[in-house]
Amino acid sequence: MSDTTRGSVVVTQSAPSPAPASGTARPPGRPSLWRQTTAQRASRGLVTILVATALLFLVSLLLQPESLGRSSLQGMLPFAAVLAVVALGQTLVVQQAGIDLSVPGTVSLSVIIVTHYPAGDNGKLLPAVLLAYVAALAAGLLNGLVVSRLGMSAIVTSLGTNALLYAVVLGISGGSPVTTTDTLHSLVTGRFLGLPYAVYIAVVLVAVTGFAMKRTVPGRRFEAVGDNPEAAGLAGLRVRRHQLAAYVWASLLYGTAGILLAGIVTTPGAFQGDTLLLPSVAAVVLGGTSLLGGKGSPVASAVAALFLSQLDQFVLTLGVSAATNNIVQALALAAGVAVYTVNWAAVRGWFRRVPAPRTQQ
Repeated sequence: MSDTTRGSVVVTQSAPSPAPASGTARPPGRPSLWRQTTAQRASRGLVTILVATALLFLVSLLLQPESLGRSSLQGMLPFAAVLAVVALGQTLVVQQAGIDLSVPGTVSLSVIIVTHYPAGDNGKLLPAVLLAYVAALAAGLLNGLVVSRLGMSAIVTSLGTNALLYAVVLGISGGSPVTTTDTLHSLVTGRFLGLPYAVYIAVVLVAVTGFAMKRTVPGRRFEAVGDNPEAAGLAGLRVRRHQLAAYVWASLLYGTAGILLAGIVTTPGAFQGDTLLLPSVAAVVLGGTSLLGGKGSPVASAVAALFLSQLDQFVLTLGVSAATNNIVQALALAAGVAVYTVNWAAVRGWFRRVPAPRTQQ
């Protein structure tokens, strides 16, 4: 059943929950082991990640206070801001039941353009930034058109786009790094009230995206399309247009993250964006956005980016290897999937219903 109010907001629907992925019907009276309500997950995600972040900072203070020292925070916060911007874009794509694997290529291409084109000349910085956004826009259009118009898998499409972007990266840079301009470095790493400008940029982007998503009609329509494309289409919403917009805006955010990253790292490499793919997906999942699409919280994804950045700082302070750090990030992603996806009450009830094995006399 669906109600459509044209001109204001849109779709109020109560459709039956989708069948399990296996295609088998659930036995009557047996609770589902998987949660289906994306709205509850999104709202619960913000509270959960806020509590988890507070606990992480408390544990860091008690066990490794060096990870919360002034120098440590000054080094961590700019990279947390970059990850928050990337996670913001990934959230938009995941809300449309996709996943964007072109994050490394888009970020790296933006880094290369704003460093190699100016080549240290501050006067060429603005054209380089505009060119980086044009490249990001082209990548987003390519992903969005192929996924929304041709119906290709988001994973396959974005993976191919990422390979194409890296071909351009290597063609421009030849694999050699170039030092960023002094202007960009000062604009990104300069401080106001003790915080880098990159943090303020990330906060503004998160606030604008969150407001547009939750407080405007287009944002609510965007969430309605991601939650149930078929019902949204029957209600008169332009499903393909919203799916295309997700990839375009996400790619522009990745481009912004690349520009910020080029200002933070004085001599960024050609593969600077490689380390952002897994954390961006982990931040989205930890923020409570379902990988199946639907409602999400940009603010929760940004807080999850801060959580992952501090977790990285905490683990590195312990003196573990980079491989162990990657394992910790993977475990955080798995924990997020388990917390928001598994219906633990049903799991406990299922185990209680399992009869004890009979002993043979």
